[in-house]
Amino acid sequence: MAEARRHRRRRTPVAAGLHELQSRWANISYQLPESRREDAFDQLYKRAALVAAHPQSAELHTWAGIIRASEAGAGGGLSALSQVKEARQQFEKALAIDPKVLNGSAYTSLGTLYHKVPGWPIAFGDDDKARELLQKGLAINPDGIDSNYFWADFLHDQGDDAKARQALQKALARSSPPRRESADAGRRQDIQKLMSQLKS
Repeated sequence: MAEARRHRRRRTPVAAGLHELQSRWANISYQLPESRREDAFDQLYKRAALVAAHPQSAELHTWAGIIRASEAGAGGGLSALSQVKEARQQFEKALAIDPKVLNGSAYTSLGTLYHKVPGWPIAFGDDDKARELLQKGLAINPDGIDSNYFWADFLHDQGDDAKARQALQKALARSSPPRRESADAGRRQDIQKLMSQLKS
């Protein structure tokens, strides 16, 4: 019992850090004007340096990757290339520690990177790799709002709007767990926007 209490105390800084990163990321992504997001994500990534103190936390590596990838998406340009490489490294570290971390979020996020970034010789984009990783994330979390949304986004870009619609409908059917309400509300907006782009 005493050892269990000590274990919970050791986990507290990580849990608190994760909650801060998740909450702030959702606020930046869905509340801040687009012109302010890049700088805000950069500041948040510096907060994610908590991973240096907890290098074996797959959760923290995953969130550091998500934040860096989001910063790259907000800023674009040449600087985004180094940021997406950093994000990839964080996801790969997370997967090396725990392949099922955060219900497959590292697989889903890494798959999205491979889908979104340019291919060789500019960057490492690769739709075959993206498909493989996204499907791994989906296998771990088949009903997840993020796993289905990003899979649908990939399918839409591949021209398969029928399957993309099915994935989006599954994503919308999912109820939000505690502490995910804000992020899920924003993701539902993303889903509706993508749904409007699908061919009927």
